[in-house]
Amino acid sequence: RADYQVYGTAVFAAIGGFLFGYDLGVISGVITMSNFIAVFGDQASMSRGSLTSSISGSIVGVMSIGCFIGALLAGQASDRFSRKYSIVLFSIIFTISGALQGGSMNLTMLLVSRLVAGVSVGALSMIVPVYQSEISTKELRGRLVSFQQWAITIGIAVSFWTNYGTDLYFTSSSASWRIPLALQIVPALILAIGIPFFPFSPRWLMAQGRDSEALAVLRKIRSSSQKKILLEYNEIKQEIITENEQSVRSYNQLLRYPLRRRLILGVTIQTCQQLTGINSIMYYAPEIFKQAGLSGQRAALLATGINGCINVLATVPAILYVDDWGRRPVLIIGGMIMSFAMLTIGSIMGIHGYTVYNSTTEVTEVIIPNQTASYTIIVLVYLFVAVFAASWGPTTWLYCTEIFPLSMRAKGASLTTAAIWVTNCLVSFLVPVLLERITYGTYLIFGSLCFIMAVLVYFFYPETKGRSLEEMDLVFSNSVLVGSMRQRQKRIIDKKKQFQPQIQMFGKYRVERF
Repeated sequence: RADYQVYGTAVFAAIGGFLFGYDLGVISGVITMSNFIAVFGDQASMSRGSLTSSISGSIVGVMSIGCFIGALLAGQASDRFSRKYSIVLFSIIFTISGALQGGSMNLTMLLVSRLVAGVSVGALSMIVPVYQSEISTKELRGRLVSFQQWAITIGIAVSFWTNYGTDLYFTSSSASWRIPLALQIVPALILAIGIPFFPFSPRWLMAQGRDSEALAVLRKIRSSSQKKILLEYNEIKQEIITENEQSVRSYNQLLRYPLRRRLILGVTIQTCQQLTGINSIMYYAPEIFKQAGLSGQRAALLATGINGCINVLATVPAILYVDDWGRRPVLIIGGMIMSFAMLTIGSIMGIHGYTVYNSTTEVTEVIIPNQTASYTIIVLVYLFVAVFAASWGPTTWLYCTEIFPLSMRAKGASLTTAAIWVTNCLVSFLVPVLLERITYGTYLIFGSLCFIMAVLVYFFYPETKGRSLEEMDLVFSNSVLVGSMRQRQKRIIDKKKQFQPQIQMFGKYRVERF
């Protein structure tokens, strides 16, 4: 029964990931709708029949700026108000932003509302995985944190099909884009109202000195024996005592040896996740499918909807097996396959396609007359998305919630999450420009980056599978929490051994030799 409790808590908290995914996916279809272009586009957008790259990049990118701010705020908020109540706070903020987006009357109002949405999404994208990791056991941690990524993919898929439906039935009305944007309010309210009924993080409770409450939570969410529960309780308690002795509390500690290494690894892996090109495909999927040869807005939205379903289904293996496969093999193999997909897309587009500048719309269009080449590109996009969903999608979030000690977990995760959104912002502004100017070269760049990422993981990232959160200091060997203490203790023991008397027995006499 306790396993169901921890599963239920992790799944419900993952609604925060659904909000992230829905907002990520909904904008990709909305910015291509005719009425949306009429309301928010400039004269150039109207003449070309699509938003200019500067406007579409701003609408997409401003949310990433908000996410960066939210990720930084989330570290302090989740330490002070608890993981659970911080989720409530930022869900309410998201509800407000959804109402503002759905009711936007001009570009300025839309940009401000998406900035506010970004603050909540950035915060939730950091707090939810930390909360999931802290309520889980080491055997289930990978699976439970992967629910966050699964919820993101479900949110993306729901948004894609919502866009397709509203564009089908409300083509010339503002309802075609107002309904998808306003629907974000529903899951945000469900999360805000429901999460208070779930337990606090036992690790957060113990960090606040509420030990009896933490033990009660552990007994409620664990199906193991009382002995194992007490053992876990004591491990957490010992880590907190050691942290207090070492005074590990401020952000400065993350910039110093030896936690600096973990911060660099976390920031790098999250930055790399964005440089795979996945969010470019999600943000601009309809445009990419048009570039691959699909004609018509509705056909592109349909292909995008199928892409969302593949994303959802491909995340399931990660949920089921990431704790068995390990983090390193999943990241390395995933990076290599994604590299192959992106490089092949770029090569096919470069060999079989050609660009034409449309003077009427002032857009550089890619023409691929070979239908087989077009369909191959679409299949490879689906392959890329599927492999990402099973590898780099969930595993990077999981890795960054594992590697930091308890007192620095929220702060460390907030910085690594902020790194995601800085990179995401740059990518979202650059991709529409790159797709227009270098077309197939964009895919070659992402393919090369994916290969480099696989190499980085192979050489620099240790395996964390099967370790409790309190054992991560052993994984990284030189922890600020216990590494220096253990080294000092080892030196003391070694010195004692040097001077320990060697006892020999000569008949009935006991002789000590130094």
